[in-house]
Amino acid sequence: MRIEVENLTKRYRDAHRELAVIESLTCSFPDKGAVAIIGRSGTGKSTLMHLLGALDSPTSGTVRYDGKAISALSSDERAAFRAKHIGFIFQFHHLLPEFTALENVALPLVMAGTAEGEANERSQEILARVGLADRMTHLPSQLSGGEQQRVAIARALVARPAVILADEPTGNLDLATASEVQKLLLAMNREQGSTLIIVTHNHELARSLDMVFEMHPGGALVGLQDAQGAHV
Repeated sequence: MRIEVENLTKRYRDAHRELAVIESLTCSFPDKGAVAIIGRSGTGKSTLMHLLGALDSPTSGTVRYDGKAISALSSDERAAFRAKHIGFIFQFHHLLPEFTALENVALPLVMAGTAEGEANERSQEILARVGLADRMTHLPSQLSGGEQQRVAIARALVARPAVILADEPTGNLDLATASEVQKLLLAMNREQGSTLIIVTHNHELARSLDMVFEMHPGGALVGLQDAQGAHV
């Protein structure tokens, strides 16, 4: 699913001033493959991810998915679009503590109206794929940090969304666990043929992806690596 951004602006206002986090950004992302967005803290990377994921609305400008302007949708329409087309992975996994790993993964399917039996079957398959076949009945508190993030990845992928948005998905993990989770995430991206956009401070991870952008203050995106892995 091709993502296009046109003249995207996001401003926040407090009692004394207006702050432009992203100003007149125009860019596009490929309809499949893995893209990294790097840059210093405070340049607007997470804000951009929220706008791309229809979690927030721009002050002005447009976000389009295959030509459909999602930024113009109502709140309910955006929620329905997210549920069908977008999977989210964050630095903190946001698992429901009273639910088992299986229940956490099945939740998006159940909320979308999938029959419980099918939701559980698909959730068991994806949990096995991420190496948690023997941990499905465990609560988050009974899982390690890496296992919890694997559950979060399974939850993001279980509905087979066309787009995965990952905001520092390994930032809360030790180096060895982070490397394992990164490899898993990229393998699943290739397997499902989705578009994966990752915000990361890990330059080694970024260089392993198909395309790299660096974000500068004001939300300007500068291409560092193209879809063939060549520097631009």
